[in-house]
Formats: sequence, structure tokens, C-alpha cells
Amino acid sequence: MWAGSIIDPTRFAVIGLLIGVLVAAPVGPVNIVCVQRTLERGFWGGFAAGLGAVLADGIIATVAAFGVSAISGIMRDHQVKIELAGALIMTAFGIKVFVQKPKIVATATTNLARLRRVADIVPQFLRHTLRYRIWRLVPHLSIVPQTFFLTITNPGAILGMFALFGGGASAIGGLDTAVQAFTLVVSIMTGSLIWWAGLSRLISRVRHRLTETRLKRLNQVAGVVLMIFGFVLFVQMAFGMAGHRIS
Repeated sequence: MWAGSIIDPTRFAVIGLLIGVLVAAPVGPVNIVCVQRTLERGFWGGFAAGLGAVLADGIIATVAAFGVSAISGIMRDHQVKIELAGALIMTAFGIKVFVQKPKIVATATTNLARLRRVADIVPQFLRHTLRYRIWRLVPHLSIVPQTFFLTITNPGAILGMFALFGGGASAIGGLDTAVQAFTLVVSIMTGSLIWWAGLSRLISRVRHRLTETRLKRLNQVAGVVLMIFGFVLFVQMAFGMAGHRIS
């Protein structure tokens, strides 16, 4: 299953970080959602959106690294269904973003209010940890499943990951051990995480210049772009079905 010679783990980590950033960086559905959520809800809202993509990237990278034939087979056998699900999710999300009434959330006061609600369900022995900023992510976690499915049902994201993974693995001489594969997968997820954190931080620094009218226009643009992504997936699915019938 594994081939090549033992390679310095640092090289795997560096290559993985680069793959993670390259997979996340191209403008796609999740980038649009991340920017929109950051403008509306601040850094933690955008970061939560990116977190769904990180989890999906981790699963795709794991399939690529360990050659999980069963999962690969399922994805291949149900390609049309996956594309249909992706098209529907993107289109529905685009319509939702387009029609919803935007509201610029004052993150300082809102995060404090939400954290008070979170504190009610946190066990007593963990409540001292609420002073750490990471807890501000919790009120925004509802977006994670949505961006996860946006990524995992996007053929472009899947093919891009496999292509970059194959190229990166070849550049470092292949994979010898499960430890090396695991290092590469974790590094890819870390690179993806760095991208989403950086993008959310950058957008959060300019959100104070927005009015709700401007945010509404940006939401409409984001909604249209997401619907276009969904339409493109519908077209790809149609051509794929037509080609399958011909063959």
C-alpha cells in the first residue's frame, strides 16, 4: 500500500500546509459564505463557516492518503446523486442568502450575551475555561454542517484535493507509513484552517465600514454567485448523465 523511502516529517508538514491553503484559496461557494458570514457576524461567524470546509477537506484527504477503496467506490457509484445534492444545497443556500434581511451584528455585546447562554449548559468544572476566546465560536456552529456539505458534495473540491494530494505526494517521494499519511492529512487541515482564519480576520477588519444597505447588496451578489455555482453543478450532472447514456 505504501511506497518510497522514509522522508523527513517536516517536508510532509510543509507540503500539507501548502495543499491545504491551495485547496481552500480558490473562490468557491465556501469562500463566498465565509465572507458573507464574516461581514454580518464578525470573525467567529466567518471562521465557523470555514470550519465545515476544513472537516470536509480532512475526510477527502484521508481517502486520498489511505486509499480507502470502499469510500472511493461509493463516491464513484453515486456521483450523480452527490452532484445533485451539491447543486440543490448551493442553490438553496444562494436563495436563502439572497432573500434574507441582513443585519450587522455588534459582536462585542452579542458574543457576551450568547456566551451567557452557553454557560448555562457548560458543566461547572469547565466554566473557568469560558474566558478563552475559542468559546465565541460555539454560537456560530450551526453553519458548520452547511459548509461541510457544500464542500463534500462539490466535485471540483474533491477533484482538486485528489490532484493536489497526488502531486504533493509525488514531490516528496511517496508515502511509506501510516504516520506519514496522517501527518500529511493533519497538515492539509491545518493549512485550510489557516486560510479561513486569515480570510475571516481580514474581512472582519473592514466590516465596520458597511451599512446594512450595502450588506444587503453584497448578500444579493453572494446569493447570485452561489446560485450560479449550483446551476453549473446541474449542468455538469446533466452532461454526465447524457454521456453515460451514450456510452
